[in-house]
Amino acid sequence: MEACNCIEPQWPADELLMKYQYISDFFIALAYFSIPLELIYFVKKSAVFPYRWVLVQFGAFIVLCGATHLINLWTFSMHSRTVAIVMTTAKVLTAVVSCATALMLVHIIPDLLSVKTRELFLKNKAAELDREMGLIRTQEETGRHVRMLTHEIRSTLDRHTILKTTLVELGRTLALEECALWMPTRTGLELQLSYTLRQQNPVGYTVPIHLPVINQVFSSNRALKISPNSPVARMRPLAGKHMPGEVVAVRVPLLHLSNFQINDWPELSTKRYALMVLMLPSDSARQWHVHELELVEVVADQVAVALSHAAILEESMRARDLLMEQNIALDLARREAETAIRARNDFLAVMNHEMRTPMHAIIALSSLLQETELTPEQRLMVETILKSSHLLATLINDVLDLSRLEDGSLQLEIATFNLHSVFREVHNLIKPVASVKKLSVSLNLAADLPVQAIGDEKRLMQIVLNVVGNAVKFSKEGSISITAFVAKSESLRDFRAPEFFPVQSDNHFYLRVQVKDSGSGINPQDIPKLFTKFAQTQSIATRNSGGSGLGLAICKRFVNLMEGHIWIESEGPGKGCTAIFIVKLGFAERSNESKLPFVTKVQANHVQTNFPGLKVLVMDDNGVSRSVTKGLLGHLGCDVTTVSSIDEFLHVISQEHKVVFMDVCMPGIDGYELAVRIHEKFTKRHERPVLVALTGNIDKMTKENCMRVGMDGVILKPVSVDKMRSVLSELLEHRVLFEAM
Repeated sequence: MEACNCIEPQWPADELLMKYQYISDFFIALAYFSIPLELIYFVKKSAVFPYRWVLVQFGAFIVLCGATHLINLWTFSMHSRTVAIVMTTAKVLTAVVSCATALMLVHIIPDLLSVKTRELFLKNKAAELDREMGLIRTQEETGRHVRMLTHEIRSTLDRHTILKTTLVELGRTLALEECALWMPTRTGLELQLSYTLRQQNPVGYTVPIHLPVINQVFSSNRALKISPNSPVARMRPLAGKHMPGEVVAVRVPLLHLSNFQINDWPELSTKRYALMVLMLPSDSARQWHVHELELVEVVADQVAVALSHAAILEESMRARDLLMEQNIALDLARREAETAIRARNDFLAVMNHEMRTPMHAIIALSSLLQETELTPEQRLMVETILKSSHLLATLINDVLDLSRLEDGSLQLEIATFNLHSVFREVHNLIKPVASVKKLSVSLNLAADLPVQAIGDEKRLMQIVLNVVGNAVKFSKEGSISITAFVAKSESLRDFRAPEFFPVQSDNHFYLRVQVKDSGSGINPQDIPKLFTKFAQTQSIATRNSGGSGLGLAICKRFVNLMEGHIWIESEGPGKGCTAIFIVKLGFAERSNESKLPFVTKVQANHVQTNFPGLKVLVMDDNGVSRSVTKGLLGHLGCDVTTVSSIDEFLHVISQEHKVVFMDVCMPGIDGYELAVRIHEKFTKRHERPVLVALTGNIDKMTKENCMRVGMDGVILKPVSVDKMRSVLSELLEHRVLFEAM
């Protein structure tokens, strides 16, 4: 490009053309000069354009080009050398700047192209970010719907509400045409259409559970697309040429109610599922998206959890209702049992009192008759009456003891007693009976056996008497040996009673008693029956030995109360047997327990035989009992006064009466209040007569009430001459005598 069009002298100038060139060069120069001004303004205002120096080069290039065209205005006519030099300089500068700018563009163009590439990359990234943000917003919306749906189905524990709410919420969230739930039948061989969204299909329609499409869905924990023509997807009738929408199905794990076990949590079954089927609208190009499938899977899991909670609630409510029914039945049975126990105890108490009163008359009169002149035949009859009466009294005591043992009202009377005396007394009582059958009875007390012990003397004696009495009863000939010693640790345990765990201590010892007889023996298989109440083995019954079958049953319960154990050993019929029991007693000299107000029995040689002139007052509302007691006391030489009412009693009693026998359980009469009034009347002890309750009630409360009001003794009916003689001796010597109950 030429910077200047020099006019050759030989070419004449066309004035019109020259005029046009002159005007054009002027406007070209004007345009060239305006462009740098615009570039300067752009560079000044732009703070981010990275190629300012390039714009400076372009500005210089354009200015020089404009200057060249401006100079051309002077070259249209003859010009001087100065103009030629200026023109040449301008063109040289223009050439230099033009070449530099061209060379610079070679390096700048790739950078400019890279700027365009980054812009495209940023645009693509921005578009991708927009898509991701849209997906995040969609997922957030989906999550919100899932939370709302979860809240809805978790707000109730009714399975029908849970399932119906699930279908409605899914249909609204995903804009479904239809949604259905297929539940397994009881047999587990079919799926039954149980719930639908639009309710256009009849609920109750069934399909086999072993269809391939069902097996495919049940074998996966994901939501799977299935054919719209599959049996479980035919939920809406197709009308005309409508194309069905896409269908997906997902399994819903169910909880087996049969998995509930006692003291165990239910387990989630791996083979029992429901089927949820979801259909998009027909004739639409819409397809299932990944986030929608994920939502369906999450909802299916939430429904499974909600259904499991509902199943647990239903089962717990059924268990609660059953438990309530059982509790009501148990409470009713308990109240009926308590009523029956109270009725039984009341009946036994009344019968005990009512039976002891005539028994008192029979035994007292028979014992009085026995001390008169009788023929041998008459004496035998009287002795038989006494023996039968004592057996009947023993039976009454056994029945009452058993009743109190079973209802837990019987408690041991713990006191210090003479252990050796217990065995000697039993020996003295049994020896006459055994001599009639020509049986020898031997007593062996170990040298280390303590003389004094702490325990229930009466119950221990009752156990020993029962066991030794059985040995005498079931032995026709031979001998009976009674052995008592302190059990060592190696002889305490019995392999037949693993529940018996004796514990040794410094304040207690275990008494072991063995009673061996040479009787007819017992079959080993019959031994466990001996400790059952009202039970007798066939071998025992055939011996016609009599008995109620209560003795050993009561002994076992008494032994258990004493933290012991009892058993019987026998090698078989004809080889005799050995009864063994172990009871826990306390060492008297090692215990700090205070003795209860019970007096040790007086030896027979200390008993006074007659009490001439002893003034005794007897109060009893029963005329027969009153007369019998008066006869007993009169036979012993006492001066007896009898009364039947409180007024008469208070009128008669005086300081001359040394002993008062009164029945504290008379109808309409408060014997305890009467005792209090006697204490108020006779404030000094030496002036007050000895107050003794003569009663047929053997309950512990009677004795406690007597002690509370200050009475001096309690004697149980029936009373024989010998018993009355011993009672009076005790009262006169010690002024106190409470018979153990």
